[in-house]
Amino acid sequence: MAHSLKILFFLFSILSIIPLSHQLEQHPLDSLTPNEFIRVQAIVNQSHPTSTTNLTFQYIGLNEPDKHAVLSWLQNHPTTTPPRRQAFVVARINHQTHELIIDFSRDDIVSDRIHHGFGYPSLTFQEEIDANQLVFNHAPFLAALNKRGLKLEEVVCGSFTVGWFGETKQNGRVVKIMCYYLDGTVNLYMRPIEAITVTVDLEAMKINHFQDRLVVPVPKAAGTDYRESKQKPPFGPELKGITVVQPDGPSFTIDGSRVRWANWDFHLSFDARVGPIVSLASIYDTEKQEFRRVMYRGFVSELFVPYMDLTEEWYYRTFFDAGEYGYGLCAVPLEPLRDCPANAVYMGAYVAAQNGMPIEMPNVFCIFERNAGDVMWRHTETMIPPDLITEVRPDMSLVVRMVSTVGNYDYINDWEFKQIGSIKVTVGLTGLLEVRGSKYTHKDQIDEEVYGTLLAENTLGAYHDHFITYHLDLDVDGCE
Repeated sequence: MAHSLKILFFLFSILSIIPLSHQLEQHPLDSLTPNEFIRVQAIVNQSHPTSTTNLTFQYIGLNEPDKHAVLSWLQNHPTTTPPRRQAFVVARINHQTHELIIDFSRDDIVSDRIHHGFGYPSLTFQEEIDANQLVFNHAPFLAALNKRGLKLEEVVCGSFTVGWFGETKQNGRVVKIMCYYLDGTVNLYMRPIEAITVTVDLEAMKINHFQDRLVVPVPKAAGTDYRESKQKPPFGPELKGITVVQPDGPSFTIDGSRVRWANWDFHLSFDARVGPIVSLASIYDTEKQEFRRVMYRGFVSELFVPYMDLTEEWYYRTFFDAGEYGYGLCAVPLEPLRDCPANAVYMGAYVAAQNGMPIEMPNVFCIFERNAGDVMWRHTETMIPPDLITEVRPDMSLVVRMVSTVGNYDYINDWEFKQIGSIKVTVGLTGLLEVRGSKYTHKDQIDEEVYGTLLAENTLGAYHDHFITYHLDLDVDGCE
């Protein structure tokens, strides 16, 4: 009883400093609030005291309620009690992966399952940072830099997941560290320090393997810096600006997580693993005078990026950008007038730090109406002389956008709602190439190179794919 009173007192103290706007009644599919992150942290810490436990939070998100319960609540709201609100938590507790379900109505853990199979939880930013820093105090790594004539202060490093290739024995939670050389550019991915393998045990947070296989020239920095201020003439013709103006304001409304535009009505939420989640999308039928359901829930399920290079330092690069790094966790603040037009409205989100506390992510979504000058429908009738009848319907749409930067790639994720009743989903892929250092300086030196294309001196563009998988629970006119 004393422990329960301590939790209640702690929660009351924390909740009292959170703005009231975050404490109002929630939609069952709303993202977790800062208060709820804090409650999760308190409940798990009470269950596993940090003074005696090695505890990290790898993921905290909404435990999705039963679909039929949500639909029943919507149909009978506000007379029906909403589905129980719960959090799903993936935590490392004493070097084991726990999958926890926390019920907020009980302030208690209602399920605690230890994962014993293959696979590990997603990385946190903090453990990546800690792993990357280890190499800078590792004598063999420093000697390898000295052998190549590289300056330590110009080196930056990143953590790479190692994949799974059918091994029957689990190798523990490890990452491999890949390092790059700046010295004249911020485009670090064009200057890999090749043929060095550093393996880090994340649980012990120490280097357990180092290999310096051979010396490969680091590609040159000249011409690789992408910053606008660093570009040199000649330049192409300068374009005049285009301004988007809506003198009467936007045609859409945002009420909490509910977005309404034209005939569309949908719910928008955020998740650290998958990013934007569009739920309960329906469209109003003017003839039937009712909303018709289109999609219950949709989001990016996974982004699989396998590299086609079997060399020692590259074969393991088979990334799951959502499951291993967090598609939502890697979301970046959108730049007004650059990422989104002047008529955009912005929304923020929250994720959990490694210690479970909420971190605010501003401007992760922008919502705007798009008029690209396209035609939705038109016809000119010439068969009724002397009349010339012309009717044109301009194409207008509503766009929900998020940008996720996972390492060298930037994914521009758009959900576009069209007046004709369709939802268009696109992912624009931009950013920087991940290249491999090479001994080749000219293509004439290459008899056969099956893993990439020579882009510049000592620079191979590695062959790879991006497979984007969506979870789409379509409910066109109902779920039957």
